Amino acid sequence: MTTHPVTIVGAGLAGLTCATYLHRANIPFRLIDAADAVGGRVRTDSVEGFTLDRGFQVLLTAYPECQALLDYDALNLQPFYDGALVRTHGHFHRIADPFRHPFDAPRTLFAPVGTLADKLRVARMRSALTAQSINEIFSQPEQPTRQVLATRWGFSDLMIDRFFRPFFGGIFFDTELQASSRLFEFLFKMFAEGDTTVPAQGMQAIPNQLAAQLPSSSIDLNTQVAALENNQVRFDDGTSAPASAIVIATDAPAAHNLLGDETISTKQRSTTCLYYAAPESPLDDPILALNGDQDGLLNNVAVMSDVAPSYAPDGETLISAVVVGDPLEDDDALERTVRRELIDWFGLPAGGWTHLRTYRIEHALPDQTPPSVRHDANMVRHHDGVYVCGDYLRTASINDAMGTGRMAAEAIRTDRSVPA
Repeated sequence: MTTHPVTIVGAGLAGLTCATYLHRANIPFRLIDAADAVGGRVRTDSVEGFTLDRGFQVLLTAYPECQALLDYDALNLQPFYDGALVRTHGHFHRIADPFRHPFDAPRTLFAPVGTLADKLRVARMRSALTAQSINEIFSQPEQPTRQVLATRWGFSDLMIDRFFRPFFGGIFFDTELQASSRLFEFLFKMFAEGDTTVPAQGMQAIPNQLAAQLPSSSIDLNTQVAALENNQVRFDDGTSAPASAIVIATDAPAAHNLLGDETISTKQRSTTCLYYAAPESPLDDPILALNGDQDGLLNNVAVMSDVAPSYAPDGETLISAVVVGDPLEDDDALERTVRRELIDWFGLPAGGWTHLRTYRIEHALPDQTPPSVRHDANMVRHHDGVYVCGDYLRTASINDAMGTGRMAAEAIRTDRSVPA
C-alpha cells in the first residue's frame, strides 16, 4: 500500500482542482505553493476598500468544469451586459447579443462596426458553434483566429478590426489574433451559452472556495520547490519529501524548468491593468468598452463597480483600464499616457480620477499560436509517477486549468486502479 501522499506543486486553479478530485477519491495529497495564498494567477487585493483583481479577469458561467465543481450561488456572481461598447472615431457604438437584448438589436445592426452582413454572420456563427460539442470544436483543424474569422466565417476586415480584435485580443492578450481558432470558437460558444461574471468578492473567491473544501493540513504555502529528484520533491531550504506521485500544476515556464522539458513552450502573453477610483461611473451599463480604432495603448475599459457594486466602497466607483502586453514605459509614464487616453474617451472628469494601482502581469497566459490546443487525455501523464496540469496544455482558460487538474487526478486514480 502506498503511504506517501501525492505532491501537487502549484495551488492555482489546476492544482486546487486536482487536489479536490484526489480528496474525493480518498487519495492523500500535499498541495504546495510558493505564494502566500492559493489562486496562482487568480488573485485579488483589497486596496483602500476597493477590490482589485490582479489583472482584468472574468468567469464564464457556461464553463463545464466550473459548473461541475463551483457553487455559483455562494460566489454571488455579478454579470456583465452581454455585448460591448465599441469606440471608433470618437464615438461609442453598442454591439449587443440580440438573443439576450433584442431591443438593442437595431442599434447593433446599424452600428458602424462591420457591415450588416457581418452582423448576420455573427448570428450564423453563434448558431453553428452552440450546436457543436466542445470535443467537436477541439477536433477542427487549427488556424490562427484572424484567418478563420475571414475564411471560415467570412467576416470583413472592418468587423475583425473594430470588434473581434479588441474583444478577443483583450482575452488572448494578442491583438494580432494569432491564437488558435479552437480557443476562439470554444470561448465564443461559452460566451453565447452563459453569462460573463465576476464573484461579488473578487476573482480570488474562486480558488478560496475550492481550498475551503480541502483539509487545511494538506496545503503548504510559502514553500518553494527547487527540484524533483527520484520520486521526491526538494525544497529551496535543502530539505526534501517523498511522494507517491508528483503533479506539476504550475504555469508553463515553471513546469519547463522543474521538468527540464524543452517541449513545454515558455512563450507567454502579457497584460497590464490600471485601476482608478472615481466619484461616478462614465458608463450607463455594466458593459465592456473597447478600442475599435487601432491607436493608443488602451484596449478595453470596464467600470467594475457597475458590474459588482461590492468592488468599491459606497459612493465610489472602480474603473479598470487594460493595456495588452507590457509597455516599455515605467509605471508613472504609463499612467500618464493611459490617463490622457481616458480623458479622450470619457472627457475631462477622467483627469481627476485617482490612480489606485498598476498590475503588470508578465505571465498572464500561455501563448496559444497554433498548434497549441491539444485533444489528448494522456497529455497529463508526463513520465512514470509524474503528471502535469495547467491551462497551457489545452486552452488558456479557467475551464481548462480546472479541466486538466481533473484529468491529472483521474489519471492517478486510473493508474492506481482506484474506483471512481
